[in-house]
Amino acid sequence: MFTRRHMLMMTGATAVLPLLGSSAFAQQMKQLRFFVPAAAGGGWDQTARTMEQVLRGANLVGSTQVTNVGGAGGTVGLPQFINQWKGQGDGLMISGLVMIGAIIANKTPFNLSNVTPIARLTAEAEVIVVPKESPLKSMKDLAAALKANVAKVTWAGGSAGGVDHITAALVAQAVGADPTNISYVAYAGGSPAQAALLGNQVTCGISGLGEFIEQIKAGNLRAIGISSDKRIPGVDISTFKEQGIDVEFFNWRGVFAPPGVSAQQKKEMTDLVTAMAKSQGWQDELKKRDWLDVFLSGDAFETLIKKETDRITVTLKKIGLA
Repeated sequence: MFTRRHMLMMTGATAVLPLLGSSAFAQQMKQLRFFVPAAAGGGWDQTARTMEQVLRGANLVGSTQVTNVGGAGGTVGLPQFINQWKGQGDGLMISGLVMIGAIIANKTPFNLSNVTPIARLTAEAEVIVVPKESPLKSMKDLAAALKANVAKVTWAGGSAGGVDHITAALVAQAVGADPTNISYVAYAGGSPAQAALLGNQVTCGISGLGEFIEQIKAGNLRAIGISSDKRIPGVDISTFKEQGIDVEFFNWRGVFAPPGVSAQQKKEMTDLVTAMAKSQGWQDELKKRDWLDVFLSGDAFETLIKKETDRITVTLKKIGLA
């Protein structure tokens, strides 16, 4: 599976961003519109709102606007972005590994080859949480419940076939339960999934750490495990592997311009996003949100998308989701 080590090996020298600072970015972009193919409150929406804040704070953009079109891991919004935003050089769609899985699982006629890759920005570990009243105290307890009756353990997460779904299935498989029989409830965004958990409507929830961290800190949800290769500093959550479950997985998010933009528009957007990624404001947000910096642009990012599509296709077929 895709681990932090693999991610760093693939990026190689890309951890050192192109030599482009705010001084090289001569002109402010007058307007930037974000297209988020998910409901408000989820990871993609958080990414868009954080980018909006940082770009405006660094005076890299003038006005900004965020449009949310949720559903089916982004596959409801993707056709709209392709058809209605075509050739518009002031638009950016937030997407990532979740959409690749949803496209494959839903067998949609559109995919990320139909848009213009700009940059991968962040990666995030997956965390499993339970309501504070839950009898499950650890991944060992969850493993026992899954082995006893995998279908009775209900999961709240993002889109079917997405990173949350894949991680849940991998956990079931790792503990000896049938991953094709997991009871997974897909939600359009982080907010409705949290509501289901807080209302004790599901056994557990799974998502990126950033989506649950505030509820974890408030004591409303209890984190029982995280998919990172090692513990995240400042976050007292033991990894799956520490608890005897051999699963390690990271989600990544990036940005895409519409199809049909010119080479100059693509360069301007790449320069803008690169300048943002180098800014102190963005680096502060990465630390604050426990997002891993995995910046990658250009041909390397396009190659990564192709590799990820192949990898996720194999994984989904293996666990019965494609």
